Amino acid sequence: MEIKIGTTQILKVLNILSWIIFIGVCIQAGGFIFNAFFSLVLNPAGAGKFWQEVDLSALLAYDRGYFLVVTLLMSIVTILKAIMFYLIVKILNDKKLNLSQPFSREMGRFIANSCYLAFGIGLFSLWGVKYTTWLTKKGVVMPVIQDLQMGGADVWIFMSVILFVIAQIFKRGIEIQEENDLTV
Repeated sequence: MEIKIGTTQILKVLNILSWIIFIGVCIQAGGFIFNAFFSLVLNPAGAGKFWQEVDLSALLAYDRGYFLVVTLLMSIVTILKAIMFYLIVKILNDKKLNLSQPFSREMGRFIANSCYLAFGIGLFSLWGVKYTTWLTKKGVVMPVIQDLQMGGADVWIFMSVILFVIAQIFKRGIEIQEENDLTV
């Protein structure tokens, strides 16, 4: 007996996975923002177990401004990831993904927006890595970049370049498809 998995089944699974990741990244972004506010305003000891046991107490003790910048960069990276998965969930749930005519304006916009978001994630991640490296050179004990959720800047920038190329291909495909629709 052969089991054939079609595109619609794969898209349903991807939709469910996208929802799970979207919710998880939203919780993470909210955790970063809440813990930053809590540590800065209410209880500085909260920086010792910031989010998922990340210890930012040395940074907060060193300088509140630097702590704010690092937590802001962490939040921006995570919020951009959440926006990216929101776009994925939205395009899968709005039924604007037409497999019979994939070169649509909505799909072109989706790919272009994903490209810009990936580039933004890469840029802010790179900025965060450079900033924490600079802080470490100043003698501040910092957690590992992966614990701060800012690793992989080069991968995000590489992905944005690939998505940019695909967006340009889709843009040309949309133009050709519209020209063909006009001539029929």
